[in-house]
Amino acid sequence: MSKLGRRQLLIFFAGSAGAAVLSDKLLEGFTNVAEAITTPLGFTPVRLPHPLPIYQQQRSYLPTGIQQGQILNPSPNPSLSVYNVIDDVVVPPEYERYVIIGWGDRVFPNRDDYFGFNCDYTAFIPLGRTNDIGYLWVNHEYVSYPFAKAILSNNSDLRQFPDAFEPVIGWALPETRNLEVDGESLYNQGGSIVRIDRRNATKRYTVVSGDARNRRIHGLSGLGINSQRTDGYANVTSWGSRSHQQGDNNYLVGTGPAATQVFNLSADGLGNKIIGTAFNCSGGTTPWGTILSAEENFQGTVQEAVKPDGTQTGYIANSIGQRFGLVGEKYGWMVEIDIVNPNSRPRKHTALGRYRHENIALRVEAGKRLVAYLGDDRRGGHTWKYVSSGVVSSPTSKANSSLLENGTLYVARYNPDGTGRWIPLQLNTPTDPIPPSVLSSVEFAALGSAQRNGLLPLPRRNGIAGQTQDGGAFACDRTNEATSLPAYQNKRLSDFYTSQGAVLVDAFLAGNLVGGTPTARPEDIEVHPSTKEVFIAYTDGAPGSDGYPDSRIFVVAKYNTAPNATQQSGGLYKIIEDSADGTGLTFRWQKFAQGGEAGSIDGAGFANVDNLAFDNKANIWGVTDMSTDTHNGFNTGVSGNPTTINHSASGNVSNFTGVFGNNWLFYIPTSGSHAGQVFPFAYGPVRCEMTGPTFVGDTLIISVQHPGEDCPVNDGTILSRDIEILNLNGTTFNQTRTVPRGSSWPSNISIADGGKGQPTSVPRPSVIGIYPKNSNGSFV
Repeated sequence: MSKLGRRQLLIFFAGSAGAAVLSDKLLEGFTNVAEAITTPLGFTPVRLPHPLPIYQQQRSYLPTGIQQGQILNPSPNPSLSVYNVIDDVVVPPEYERYVIIGWGDRVFPNRDDYFGFNCDYTAFIPLGRTNDIGYLWVNHEYVSYPFAKAILSNNSDLRQFPDAFEPVIGWALPETRNLEVDGESLYNQGGSIVRIDRRNATKRYTVVSGDARNRRIHGLSGLGINSQRTDGYANVTSWGSRSHQQGDNNYLVGTGPAATQVFNLSADGLGNKIIGTAFNCSGGTTPWGTILSAEENFQGTVQEAVKPDGTQTGYIANSIGQRFGLVGEKYGWMVEIDIVNPNSRPRKHTALGRYRHENIALRVEAGKRLVAYLGDDRRGGHTWKYVSSGVVSSPTSKANSSLLENGTLYVARYNPDGTGRWIPLQLNTPTDPIPPSVLSSVEFAALGSAQRNGLLPLPRRNGIAGQTQDGGAFACDRTNEATSLPAYQNKRLSDFYTSQGAVLVDAFLAGNLVGGTPTARPEDIEVHPSTKEVFIAYTDGAPGSDGYPDSRIFVVAKYNTAPNATQQSGGLYKIIEDSADGTGLTFRWQKFAQGGEAGSIDGAGFANVDNLAFDNKANIWGVTDMSTDTHNGFNTGVSGNPTTINHSASGNVSNFTGVFGNNWLFYIPTSGSHAGQVFPFAYGPVRCEMTGPTFVGDTLIISVQHPGEDCPVNDGTILSRDIEILNLNGTTFNQTRTVPRGSSWPSNISIADGGKGQPTSVPRPSVIGIYPKNSNGSFV
């Protein structure tokens, strides 16, 4: 179901004390529940391909073309037999969307510099007392086709098609990998800082081109310090002849235990100097006006596996990291950047742990210790909490940055009864891994087998469980746990690591070792602005090569062949701390919404929830992160082959996300007559992901990442198929679905909105603004 009972919803969003009424004044612009009930919704929900209960109650807006659509009346049976997917950011008719900045835009003092690829997290730091002018930070996570042909495998069927690099950047990359290609790949990651201003007649944000503080912080910032090395990399200080390709001295530094106990041992010989930041996914904004940028999927570029002292086991052969001498232990951190001060050197805070960081959510209260919540976005990744040793003086003081340098990192242990505890990641912490047979018990009982045999990776050590070398991971699972697991139990982390810094470098495996709960890919974590409860978007319950989410807590598969059986598409959870200030060691947890079609048991009507955001009325907004190769039921590549969608299947049913269409943005009111209902607000272009929502007054700033990913640039080719979908009553129906094979967004939208009016031109990852046509100062 996608609508909860009123009391259940209030308890979830406002805590037990808010079951009768949220509060008299939860946030600015919000009074109380009684007043909110009389407030109309304010927009027409966008009509998606799949049925939702809201379409039975509300009119909806069906897109039919670029900025074209029709209003559909409510219907008892909202199933659509035909649906045509539009390659655009589709918003309600009461709103407008426009491009603020996109990949390749040259808005920096050095005209060779350009805005990076695959934009993700956004943050805004105002200048002055209003939000009309300020600095925008944008993460750049990774590169993917159509970025350039050179990043494709030699046998890719996409090599026959043009890429987007030369049309966007103005010069061509080689079609095979070399130093320049690898360098541009890392340059296009990291982040961009640009000044934006809406003091104009349109009240739309525009970039102040050439502003002295506009700058890039990227994957090869500081490459010039390679000249100080004695390990064969002294001459690797550039990746081409252009000015932006010359290595500079804008290196980063580390703070905390790994910076002093591990980086001094690193093979690069550079000590606490770090070349660049890359793989930047989500993040957070501090009350003192800095940005925290999360380094996520670093494992394919630099080495993740480390030895007991925390240093890498070696470079990955033929990797970009090996080409530039990037040692793995210096990546996978949370990075703090003072975007308004170009003279401030970015810092990687190692006390927060090294893993595949998705984002960070802070509690910063005067007179109390700083608390941060973080997630490790991998299958079987952990949910983390950090508590500073020192206390906050003034929440807006930049001195608070030092609180991120000295404190304790905890991993969450969920119990099936709704309780939990925080386990410290310290050298003296006892080891107590959860057995794979316990992790996989629910799936095994239902299906007689378990994916990946309940895989639980543990640190590999010579002499432990028959291993003959140190470093990396040992695969403990149902097949070997009886003989291998006892060797990992009843020890301490100090038996596996030589220093606290080394523990933090290998936080994922150390978290498994002390008994942290493997989870369903924690994508985003947000702290409720009033109750301080911790909301977590777990995006996908399926196990994978990194581990197995605890099936007692998360749905890891479709457990039977009933068409409407619960699906595995993640869910929305929350943690309620037992301690008032969040520093305690115990908590309770609840699940609010289970991912899956609305016609499935417990299905909320969305899949793979990712970034979350609270607006100024404490309503929750979420975006989805369905895998590109399942969108609309077609694989990526040239042929666009239909994927199998059979609701009578059981087990791993990840292809079911094809029924949902493109990735989309939804809104869940937390009070009033619509409380608890899922309202589709927008969907994105073909093969894209919408990321990094940031509310700035009456404007939502949000990224559109990888439109047209891993498909040919839109040449007008349309794919069509029949797709099986669940109706709201749990039965299935077939829909004829059409969708462009690739994307040309935003080239295909009007010049006035930041496009080119060219229906088949190249796509560009971009950052957009969405705002109401008749603004009253608030977004909704």
